[in-house]
Amino acid sequence: MGLCISRHEPRVRTAGGRLFAGSANRQVYSLDAASGCTYWAFESDFGVRTAITLGPVGAGWAAYFGDQGGNVYAVDAATGKQIWKTRAEDYPGALITGAPKLHGGRLYVPVSSAEEVTGSMPNYECCKFRGSVVALDALTGKQVWRAYTIAEPAKPVRKNAAGVQLWGPSGAGVWSSPTVDVKKRALYVSTGDSYSEPAAKTSDAFIAYDLETGKQLWSRQFTAGDAFNVACGGPTPMNCPQPAGPDHDFSSSPILVTLANGKRALVAGQKSGVVHAVDPDQQGEVLWETRVGEGGALGGVQWGSAADDRNLYVALSDLKFAPAANAGANTRSTIIGAVDIDPKAGGGLFALRLSDGHRVWTTPHPGCGTPGCSPAQSGAVTMIPGVVFSGGVDGHLRAYSARDGKIVWDVDTVRDYDTVNGVKGSGGSVDGPGPVIVNGVLYVNSGYALLGGAPGNVLLAFSVDGK
Repeated sequence: MGLCISRHEPRVRTAGGRLFAGSANRQVYSLDAASGCTYWAFESDFGVRTAITLGPVGAGWAAYFGDQGGNVYAVDAATGKQIWKTRAEDYPGALITGAPKLHGGRLYVPVSSAEEVTGSMPNYECCKFRGSVVALDALTGKQVWRAYTIAEPAKPVRKNAAGVQLWGPSGAGVWSSPTVDVKKRALYVSTGDSYSEPAAKTSDAFIAYDLETGKQLWSRQFTAGDAFNVACGGPTPMNCPQPAGPDHDFSSSPILVTLANGKRALVAGQKSGVVHAVDPDQQGEVLWETRVGEGGALGGVQWGSAADDRNLYVALSDLKFAPAANAGANTRSTIIGAVDIDPKAGGGLFALRLSDGHRVWTTPHPGCGTPGCSPAQSGAVTMIPGVVFSGGVDGHLRAYSARDGKIVWDVDTVRDYDTVNGVKGSGGSVDGPGPVIVNGVLYVNSGYALLGGAPGNVLLAFSVDGK
């Protein structure tokens, strides 16, 4: 096993013997995939949560990514020199968490927002942000088109108890990478919840856009009336929508698959705990829906699934916590204050048949044996032929047999490390992006301090031969 550090929750991509990773400390790194040595480090304006997208530019290659300030970058993949920078969204609090999708000389960028959090403040005029997808020229960064997930700007709705004007509809951010359909010349996204009432008809939905123009082709909503912001769970709920929704975002990309009968499907799991399949060739007509968990604000399917030609492999979060009465081993600090994590709630990996959503097998979480552990499996799933990988809030990364769900490998990443660049390293929760597997080596970040997770700052490399 080799290992390296890129400080604070890296997002990983490999190409040409190099490993590309962004981090919360604003650095984007190009590393030697074999040794972890640094070729270059680029400093962005804000932290980088997106994966790195690579594509040809002239005689060379560019690395594309977004930051937590709504900026999109293109840098020379060989040198780390900036080619261009574009602000995808000027609205305060705009975020880019999903990887930009490169296709046909254009970069399709998903845009979401932190206004779901800032909107909870009693003196804040919640809320006006609208999610969007922005198409940029990959060579210049110039905008080609923008498509909002909510067609009309927010309007005044009511005033809160402090006399502050509230607005709506708002929200429906796009948290994950768009999906390109070359056959239909379409772009598919999944959307988050609304931040204020009235809830938008396009929140918690699949939306299809014309790839060339950004015109909306169709939408399919799965949770109507889902207007929610952090005020709903806080001590001053004045800006909580009336009525409040369950916070059942989509935060995973729709997966486009071809079924055994030749038909196609778009498949994605939701925080509701339900996995949905729709027909992209019939205006998003629902094909099947399968419940895998209870769901909730931190429940259901979080950061994405994986598929082969038969099954969809889905990890369940269902993370639960309650306000902490006294600080203890299970206590975590979150945006709503100190909480105690439920060590028995959540977790599990599911194989669902793509044709009808039938549950082929289920493997529960093995259980938590250490203080402060949660069995929730919130991170994105990665698979290679025959093996499925799923990380957890407990810091474990597990490999499952795709045939029957048996756990064939389990590593606890929560420990201290001697790193190749000499920075003190420690592991934590395995959440957010899934592992990357190239040429017999698995790369994964360990450390995710958000929403009850355990902090850490290492990027780890595992090889099949143990070197």
